[in-house]
Amino acid sequence: MPPDPAARPERVRQPVSQADVKFMAWMIPHHAHAVVMTGWAPTRGASPQLQLMCERMLISQRDEIAFMRTWLRDRGQAVPAADATHGTMEHDGMTHDMLMPGMLTEAEMAALEKARGKDFDRLFLSGMIKHHQGAIGMVEELFASYGAAQDDFVYLF
Repeated sequence: MPPDPAARPERVRQPVSQADVKFMAWMIPHHAHAVVMTGWAPTRGASPQLQLMCERMLISQRDEIAFMRTWLRDRGQAVPAADATHGTMEHDGMTHDMLMPGMLTEAEMAALEKARGKDFDRLFLSGMIKHHQGAIGMVEELFASYGAAQDDFVYLF
C-alpha cells in the first residue's frame, strides 16, 4: 500500500500493535452502524428524549469515526470508509464483509427501520444494548491481546 499523502507519521509516538489496528479499523463500521440507527429517530416517531439522545450519539459517533480514520491514516494503515457498516477480513486471498460483535442483523435493522413510535424506541434501545455489549467485547479482546492499547489514544478511546 503506498503511503497516504495525508498521513502524519511524525505524530506517532508510541508502538502500535496489530490488535490496536484491528480494533480501530473495526470500530469504524461499528460506529457507522450506530449512525444509521440514530439517523432514523427523527423520522420514525421516536420520543423526544430518544431523539435528543440519538442527536448526541450521532455527533459523537461521527467525531469518533473521524478520529479513528486519522489515527489509522497517520500509522499508514488501511482506512475504512466513514460510512462502512461492515468490517472486512482477508482469508485465502479473498476479502469478506463481516458484522462486528453486537451489530444488528439485516432482519433486525429492517424491523427497526419499519418500526414507529414506542415500538421504534423499544427496538432502538434493545438494539443499542446489544450494540454496546458487542463493543465491550471488542474492548475486552483488545485488552487481552499482548502489547495492545499501549498507545495513549487507543487506551483512552
